[in-house]
Amino acid sequence: MTYFPFFTRTQKPDLAIDLGTANMRMVIQGIGCVFDEPSLCCFEDIGGRPRFIAAGTAVQAMVDRAPKNLRVRRPLARGVLQDIEATSELLKHGLTSISGRVRRYGSRVLIGLPADATKAEANALLAAADDAGIAQVELVREPFAAAIGAGLPVGEARASMIVECGAGTTEIAVFSIDGQCKTRSVRIGGQNLDEAIAEYLQTKHHFLIGRQTAETLKKELSDRTSKSSPAENVVQAKGRDLRTALPGTLSLPCSAFDPVFEKHFSRFAEATRTVLGELSPDLAADLLDGQIIATGGGISERFLAKAIERECGVSVVLARDASGCVAKGLQYLLEN
Repeated sequence: MTYFPFFTRTQKPDLAIDLGTANMRMVIQGIGCVFDEPSLCCFEDIGGRPRFIAAGTAVQAMVDRAPKNLRVRRPLARGVLQDIEATSELLKHGLTSISGRVRRYGSRVLIGLPADATKAEANALLAAADDAGIAQVELVREPFAAAIGAGLPVGEARASMIVECGAGTTEIAVFSIDGQCKTRSVRIGGQNLDEAIAEYLQTKHHFLIGRQTAETLKKELSDRTSKSSPAENVVQAKGRDLRTALPGTLSLPCSAFDPVFEKHFSRFAEATRTVLGELSPDLAADLLDGQIIATGGGISERFLAKAIERECGVSVVLARDASGCVAKGLQYLLEN
């Protein structure tokens, strides 16, 4: 489950980090999550050289609003590290925020990594952690941590299947006897759905919205159910009307976005079908008596469940505290 040497019994990890495309969470043994902020950094351009300004929550409001001399950078894209400098600064920011609870330098840390991450991607993350002052790192596959955090019996001799929907990547994995039997990653996630929503409004309604508005709209639509009242089945978006070139508000029925959601989650269903088709007969039979568990912050339960059940004939259930399952699993690994 790891890419890096295990710690000795006298060198247990100090903390665990769920370094996600959208958010970074830090977990301490016996306490739980002590840090949860957006995976964002802001740099100022001074004579062509970037100078770190801020990270995390302080940068959230700067997205799409920063002047030309400031640049908001995302350390990760599609689930993997794309910017070593920004990753290092984000890790430093997190460690500073929890200083006093763990040692600032010389820390020993568990960090989650996508199951299909290459050796080069893993090495880039290790380099960023080293720059942040972390002495020892153990990399744990995120689907395994998510499965543990969701309470799946991964140690039993039977199939446990998970669909981990992150902001940048979605991973489908099957576990048995503490081992990964099959896995498949799709380098699309919740941020791609944000982009699809924005593209739909621009193409069909000539209305332009920003990334944060698209994310908020996605969350509102994901929370809607078939039992919602007529008033609740209408959403509003604020942005710029391309026909008038002026600020405006657009109101649409929630059902107008159904094709966007269905197209997005159909790709996860296809990947799930591929994984199921590669299982041994006994592992596949286990899933007929069980369920696929969905975790992650990029889920719209209704559309994901419908797509997978239609494509694969296996029921899907959303895990409790779905977005926190990786962090919970990492905490379990810290304590055990």
